[in-house]
Amino acid sequence: MSVDDIIDYDDNITPKEVVLEDKSENEQIKLINQLDEEDKSTILKIIDTMLTKKKFKDFFNKNVASL
Repeated sequence: MSVDDIIDYDDNITPKEVVLEDKSENEQIKLINQLDEEDKSTILKIIDTMLTKKKFKDFFNKNVASL
């Protein structure tokens, strides 16, 4: 008996790497919602930070850089 037989190894059930870039927006949101609350909160904080940074950059480019 092999180790694979003991642990019931099956290539069809082995988790595969998840790449969000290849997914639609709905699929991305569904995958994020599968995370535990702490991880989901971390992801949302990162997104909030990036969006805020973009707004400041856009504001700067529009209002300050033209002076």
